[in-house]
Amino acid sequence: MSADETLATCSETLVTCRDAALAFGRGAQAVVAVHGANLKIRAGDRLAVVGPSGSGKSSLLYLLAGLERPISGDVTWTGSLGAYDIGLVFQGDSLIPALSVLENACLPLVLAGRTETEAQEAARAALDRVGVVDLAERLPEEISGGQAQRAAAARVLAQAPRLILADEPTGRLDHATGARVLDALLTAADHTGAALVVTTHDPAVAARLTVRRSMRAGRLLTPEETP
Repeated sequence: MSADETLATCSETLVTCRDAALAFGRGAQAVVAVHGANLKIRAGDRLAVVGPSGSGKSSLLYLLAGLERPISGDVTWTGSLGAYDIGLVFQGDSLIPALSVLENACLPLVLAGRTETEAQEAARAALDRVGVVDLAERLPEEISGGQAQRAAAARVLAQAPRLILADEPTGRLDHATGARVLDALLTAADHTGAALVVTTHDPAVAARLTVRRSMRAGRLLTPEETP
């Protein structure tokens, strides 16, 4: 069995990387962030991508999400996977400053055509799951960084996407709060059958996902190379 086939859990492949590479800058100044990654993500997969800061974990997630295009190789998505079927929890601040926490959580649902009532119900339920529903009417500048991270996770959970990509979702949170956010991501993925990919440098977080792959200096290690 090849390295990129070890994540087989369900029949439908959602996204495939074949020798996908990503670089920033040009010429002699170019920095290669991902070297020839090979990976398949199937519905129901639970994957932790582990590595230190700067190892290329975030860049790999951006390739999987379609936010960056590979400079070589390719990334392909199943034809049944729509734009709103992919939810990305960013590592840094990602809430829209002019919108309340609730409005931020509602936005992807409204853009996808849900009614305001449906969007608010789903958003409030997601905010409650990560413990920030009491902050629903506040602006991002009125909450802490950790609370903003939880609200950003809720925005993705409210979408009920088929592929959840979470970039260090517990990195700015204390242990108990981080565990709650990870619980919510895992529960949401279990409920919908979504694939969940989490980047992390925390072994305790990685241990809660079924499959672990390591990144070192932009290279996605094979399962045999992963500690």
